[in-house]
Amino acid sequence: MKAFINIIKEQVNSFYMIQRLAKFQLKIDNQNNYLGFFWEILNPAIQMAMYWFVFGFGIRGSAKIDNVPYVYWMLAGISMWFFINKAILNGSKAIYQKYSMVAKMNFPLSVLPSYIITGKFYGHLALVGIIMVVFWISGYYPSIYYIQLIYFMAMSYLLAFSITLLTSTLTVVVRDVQMIVQSVLQAMFFLSPILWDRTGKMPEWIQEILRLNPFHYLAEGYRASLLKNEWYIVAEWQLTLYNWGLIIFLLIIGSSAHYKFRNRFSDFI
Repeated sequence: MKAFINIIKEQVNSFYMIQRLAKFQLKIDNQNNYLGFFWEILNPAIQMAMYWFVFGFGIRGSAKIDNVPYVYWMLAGISMWFFINKAILNGSKAIYQKYSMVAKMNFPLSVLPSYIITGKFYGHLALVGIIMVVFWISGYYPSIYYIQLIYFMAMSYLLAFSITLLTSTLTVVVRDVQMIVQSVLQAMFFLSPILWDRTGKMPEWIQEILRLNPFHYLAEGYRASLLKNEWYIVAEWQLTLYNWGLIIFLLIIGSSAHYKFRNRFSDFI
């Protein structure tokens, strides 16, 4: 628990440094591109169009899910995925890739995955903003339920950090962890209700197991906020408690592992 508290303190005390590093990383990532930061939005937009064409237009036709056209249903859920997938993949490599830059500095290493995630979060905010405008034009106007969108976006950030705090530590110790993370994320993507609705298509007990996937809760939360106009936090209070418990558990385990190996990172690298 002491390690957990120390990690939280490091994040709070380094808040402004995390923001500066995140903006600097965005400039580095896009310095050779003519469109610059715009690629943070354009790349997922192209993938969204591809998924809509294949799964919406090609396979599902003009089908609706919960009385919502498939393309809007898909856009609301997959917007979360593009952020959290990139955040976890890049955050998991943060300590291993950036350690040499800060090895001789008095630098809190838990900040390394944080600023990578924060950089991806800026792109996520811009993408969600564009999707909201598309929904407004299509007749899905702003409502009071947008308040919970802030909650789900913050929760997606915390989930990404809780996972990468652990995986970025383990990646330094065992390089294969990065490949495992990538494979697990691919599996969880297709097991989540991001591209398809599994309601009524499989036994109920299997559906209940799949609901334990944290990406299920986040994807449905985004849809409830943007399209369905319902308080998903309250309607699915059991899942709300479960997912917060999962995040806290991962933070505690990740904090313990981080502090256990922190002083030995140089040996592993």
